[in-house]
Amino acid sequence: MNSTTNVSFDDTAVAFSSKSDAELYKMYLLFKAMNSNAFVKVGGTLLNTALNLHLPVKFLIKPTIFNHFCGGETVQESDRAIEELAKFNIGTILDYSVEGEGDEKSFDATRDELLRTVEKAHDNQHVPFAVFKITGLIDIHLLEKIQKRQELSVDERAAYERGRDRVNTICKRCYESDVRVFIDAEESWIQETIDNLVYEMMELYNKEKTNIYNTYQLYRHDRLEVLQRDYANAVKRGYYLGAKLVRGAYMEKERKRAQQEGYPSPINPTKEATDELFNESLRFCIEHLDHIAFCNGTHNEESCYLLVQLMAEHNIAPNDERIYFAQLYGMSDNLSYNLAYAGYNVAKYVPYGPVEAVMPYLLRRANENTAIAGQSSREYGLIMSEIERRRQARQ
Repeated sequence: MNSTTNVSFDDTAVAFSSKSDAELYKMYLLFKAMNSNAFVKVGGTLLNTALNLHLPVKFLIKPTIFNHFCGGETVQESDRAIEELAKFNIGTILDYSVEGEGDEKSFDATRDELLRTVEKAHDNQHVPFAVFKITGLIDIHLLEKIQKRQELSVDERAAYERGRDRVNTICKRCYESDVRVFIDAEESWIQETIDNLVYEMMELYNKEKTNIYNTYQLYRHDRLEVLQRDYANAVKRGYYLGAKLVRGAYMEKERKRAQQEGYPSPINPTKEATDELFNESLRFCIEHLDHIAFCNGTHNEESCYLLVQLMAEHNIAPNDERIYFAQLYGMSDNLSYNLAYAGYNVAKYVPYGPVEAVMPYLLRRANENTAIAGQSSREYGLIMSEIERRRQARQ
């Protein structure tokens, strides 16, 4: 335990308090499998192939990896996860994780589904945020073309305006329903277009308090400067800045594209540089709470300890509504449950959608677990520690 905080992320009794012995053993088997790079790669390929061939493998996927990392196939099915987390004072962020087909019909369908998540958040105090990606509502090629300052045709301009209307419809509904919403970050070659849309929404709907949150990927070396600039603009223009801080999700893709197209990589040269930038961003947000509400979206224990420490130093109550911690459902329960137990605001990202459609998300989660140095081993070790603690307690 970090001696400067009232939280210990090693407390497995709290971390796994929601799990029965049978559920804990099931987790043990899942993370044991995910601890093997070879198993994840081969298993992922086989599952993808089976689904593409329409083989009946859903009965294998749904009760195992799907149920561990996802809330259900629909908003209604996700009630189980919402209620389970609520018992331990953890909120749910319903994340519709279906990757659309990129046409107007799928964009409209995604908008309608996202409005259902806003309605759920309005009706349920245990769903503190909605979330969406702009690329679920607007064609990615349009976003890129706008960022490159290329002229749009009449049809493209109309398509973009329809997409902007979808974004506005969701943000306006959030504002009217008193629901906060995270707008996710995406690739650097479309992020400026996304940012500009989010600023527009913030200026419309963050006048009285923070409803709309932008996402800052701190593995990009310029994001702290952007955060500072955005704060200054928010103060100047009279609205509150919402900031979700994450490390980032597209590192390999970003580096590869930068190399292929011959421009400097936007990614920090080392993980240490990213960690430093992330923690500096936490400090900046804490020091500017007059116009910022933010979410510490991380699985990094040190960054969570740091924020707890900063809140204590600045005499900020653990349950201050301007500050949230967030982790992914099925991961890092030692962070989420121990923070919530100590009285901090915590929410889990809970993906949902049809099993077949959510598989790309699930495979990314499995690969990230094995790719993040020590992440899967850390989870696996904590699970084994709790199994042993329970065994000794029964003796």
